[in-house]
Amino acid sequence: MTFDFDEVQIRDVSRYYGRRRALSHVSLVCHGGEVLGLLGPNGAGKSTLLSILATLITPSAGEVWYGVHRAREAGPALRARLGLLAHDLHLYPELTARENLDFFARLYGLGDVRDRVERALVRAGLEERGDDLVTGFSRGMRQRLALERALLHDPRLLLLDEPFTGLDDASAGALVARLKELGREGRIVVLATHDLDVAEGLLERAAVLRDGRLLAIDESRGPLRDRYRAHVAR
Repeated sequence: MTFDFDEVQIRDVSRYYGRRRALSHVSLVCHGGEVLGLLGPNGAGKSTLLSILATLITPSAGEVWYGVHRAREAGPALRARLGLLAHDLHLYPELTARENLDFFARLYGLGDVRDRVERALVRAGLEERGDDLVTGFSRGMRQRLALERALLHDPRLLLLDEPFTGLDDASAGALVARLKELGREGRIVVLATHDLDVAEGLLERAAVLRDGRLLAIDESRGPLRDRYRAHVAR
């Protein structure tokens, strides 16, 4: 049976690096079908939390549950349901867009590789550039390709670390539309971002981290930027 889940529960998670506290007693629930934003200044713990959700690092204390399964018990079956778009886009510039997708599809051990790759190129809007080397792509084109690379294996949970960095307005708008679509498909989308103007029209819910601690953001109406500032200024 395929491993699946419709929510992720972060339960009292802390992470320390020696004496430095990166996260302290963070608890949060992420639901299927929503786009959740992690907000906060540099060094607040956003990337650390994403890395824990991606099972790249383990908590010093606390646990993460994916549905009824704990991360430490799920193993490879869980990782097959996770997609990650980090600062490093994990693309090979000396390969074409099609070759990049083909390589990762085979790395994931997927079937129907040719069809998956062609569908991914269409979703990225790169069907006419599939045989072009990635080294000649703009930042927005690389970002779209990398996102579809992260979705090739149909993950339930998609994690993105500052996905709007370096994008122009058109590319940011295309990314927002794609992430909304993924939410409507029932996926769990969690992203860390500094771009509050873009986040305003994307996020269903936001959580603020400051000094490794989670602050519950005011869910009342009003600009997200104003509500965010009210929390980090305290």
